[in-house]
Amino acid sequence: MPDIVLEYATEIRLAIGQTFVMVGISILAAVLVGLPLGTWLYLSRKGQLLSNRFVFSSLNLLVNTIRSFPFLLLVVFLIPFTRFIIGTAIGTAAATVPLAVIAIAHYSRLVEQSLLEVPKGVIEAAVSMGASTREVVLKFLFVEARSGLVLGLTTSIVSFISYSTIMGVVGGGGIGDFAVRYGYQQFQTELMMYMILIMVILVQLIQFAGTTIARLLDKR
Repeated sequence: MPDIVLEYATEIRLAIGQTFVMVGISILAAVLVGLPLGTWLYLSRKGQLLSNRFVFSSLNLLVNTIRSFPFLLLVVFLIPFTRFIIGTAIGTAAATVPLAVIAIAHYSRLVEQSLLEVPKGVIEAAVSMGASTREVVLKFLFVEARSGLVLGLTTSIVSFISYSTIMGVVGGGGIGDFAVRYGYQQFQTELMMYMILIMVILVQLIQFAGTTIARLLDKR
């Protein structure tokens, strides 16, 4: 292991841990809130089971508005909300709030797109068999779209890692913040490159795992 990495080993471990915390909470928010939100977006579309123009337009506007914000501006915009929820706008815990918000919006749109790829005949067959809306969603929609949902989550996780590098502006820490503060700002290019390498390896592992799982789930 390079000497410069050993010299900053404690700080690097802390930065990696902070990244895992921020990304982990983002994934949790995406699955627990983004998945239902994306499903509701799909179901409330014209011609779907819970078709409702007002609901769809409202949710669609909300998701589009959040996704249209440059992430750094979203972080600043959410500072009062973050302070209300966490009690502070500084630190790793505070950084998870804007990350969770963008995670929900990002994944909900990918969920909607994945569900739209499910053949209309599958839904019609489920309804004709007397399945309730809940059963249609859990036993037919999610089953048919499972590969796309996994790929969408994989894409989202990679984006969350990218977003986490910005969280140094609110003291969130993480690998990206470490690379900037200890590498770029202190002119230690070698250290910065090692941090970038860690990020690249992490993204590659996640992408490989997600693609493999999606392929195994795809029975088409």
